Amino acid sequence: MPGQDLTIGLVVAAAAADSINPCVFGVLIFLIAFMTKLFKSPRMMLVGGLFYSAVVYGVYLLLGFGILKLALNTGLAFVFYWVAAIIAILAGLLEIKDYFWYGKGFTLQIIPGGAKRIKYYTSKIAGMEKRHPAYLFLMIALLGVLVVLVELPCTGAPYLAILGLLSRGDFATAVPLLLLYNFVFVVPLLIIIGIAYFGTSSERLESWRKDHRGVMRLGIGLFLVVLGLYMVYTIYSGF
Repeated sequence: MPGQDLTIGLVVAAAAADSINPCVFGVLIFLIAFMTKLFKSPRMMLVGGLFYSAVVYGVYLLLGFGILKLALNTGLAFVFYWVAAIIAILAGLLEIKDYFWYGKGFTLQIIPGGAKRIKYYTSKIAGMEKRHPAYLFLMIALLGVLVVLVELPCTGAPYLAILGLLSRGDFATAVPLLLLYNFVFVVPLLIIIGIAYFGTSSERLESWRKDHRGVMRLGIGLFLVVLGLYMVYTIYSGF
């Protein structure tokens, strides 16, 4: 595995690229609008948003632990590294394509039908509004799990590349780096929730997302291509 300082830098950069994905922002802005309407209080929206972010952090982290453990325990770390590098390059090219031709042809997006499922479950949560608050937060937790799973095709490439990179080391060394990755990943979510709490409407946030989604995809794409090529280079250089 590359040197520790380099690995930390790559982990932080990949998490930052992963976190600015328009898919993540789009779903979060929808959920902020929903929770603002549901809780009828900025403070409760803030609590609900922070709880949702914590669930996303936990689920994403457990997925990373599981995938990495599987790669290491099955002796397929080298194969996994190659697959992760190739996926990073291909995903990066698709993201760059979307900067020039957004949404045209094949594109990285949430699982088909995922948006409908999210809206269906939010309607179920709305129906529980007058029940005990614990039910609401239980449903928000389940919604967080669902969102992570349906977003994976759109957001998973940077995470997979980092897991591939970490698979060249040992699990104990990877644990703090995965904790760091997932913290960086949720920071923009926390920022958006804070912005909404202080009065910025979900409509303005969504307008900003649409105006900048092409640039966000370009940045993610360039990073993924460079990261994927770097991973291939380390294989051939024996680094």
